[in-house]
Amino acid sequence: LGACASDAGETPAPGDDNTAAPAPTEETLQVAFISFAVANTYDEPMLAEIQRVAAENNIEITVFDGNLDPNLQVTLIQDVIASGQYDGLITQPVFGPALVDVVQQALDAGLTVVNVDQILGDDFTTGATQVDGLAANVVFVPSEIGTKFGEQAVAACASANLDPCNVAFLHDVKASAIGVALYDGFTSVIEGTPVTIVAEGETFYNPAAAQGAVADILSANPDIDLIATSDQGLQGAVLAIEAAGRSLSDFLMIGYGGSAWGKERVSEGVVFSNVVQAPATEGRLAMEAMVDALRNGVNQGDVDPFADFPNNGVMTRDTADQFTGEWAG
Repeated sequence: LGACASDAGETPAPGDDNTAAPAPTEETLQVAFISFAVANTYDEPMLAEIQRVAAENNIEITVFDGNLDPNLQVTLIQDVIASGQYDGLITQPVFGPALVDVVQQALDAGLTVVNVDQILGDDFTTGATQVDGLAANVVFVPSEIGTKFGEQAVAACASANLDPCNVAFLHDVKASAIGVALYDGFTSVIEGTPVTIVAEGETFYNPAAAQGAVADILSANPDIDLIATSDQGLQGAVLAIEAAGRSLSDFLMIGYGGSAWGKERVSEGVVFSNVVQAPATEGRLAMEAMVDALRNGVNQGDVDPFADFPNNGVMTRDTADQFTGEWAG
């Protein structure tokens, strides 16, 4: 018994089966995220998912706010490259063509780059990678959103037997590449239909700005039948309609964004339909791709965040319960 006790206290020789080697600790990696606009509620769940997946894989995220300014994003990426402190870079472009050269510089400097949400390049009709060397490209296609948006305008007007159907179209950032591509997709679908754009405004993804724009539109065009804009724009539109003493039921409304606010209004029948976007899904997929590239050396290429969405990614009153609003609105 004494001998057994003595043996139990000895340090086992290397390779003994009853000794587990300590698990290797993965090196903490550094990734920069160049945000479209940190203050935008659409970006909040995207960043939250990026940070969640990063933390689970011992990766630290540093957020840089592009603040809707493509020139600022270029400067921020140049700063990231010059610092030499980062292993990876996630880009969410404000204006894709403006970032192509500087992203190439990042790749040449040895950074692993994943692009998320917005198109990185000058073709807004495809989700295919336009910069060689990306570890992944997880985006929505603006022209596809615009096409679906136009189809919903036609369907909404037909549901009310309106001919003509007078539309107020609220751009979000009218001069942006995504704004132009979305509008072109919308107008290409409504051509030759009763749907006619008779007034335009701009929201800057801000409900207060949208409220002012819609108030002006309704004052000048009291015969508006349908309001088409993003979820933030529709929030402002609702406020403007109510402030004007008019009933929400006097207007058809269609939105895009697929927010929790949008889902609720579609379920209630206040909004006819909503073209869904998925910032949380995009953030998760982008960060998972970054982890795979940094930890395993595997590039995932083009990733479609909407591949498994029901009803072609369009939320209607009949299909709203099949969707999750991934952001507040």
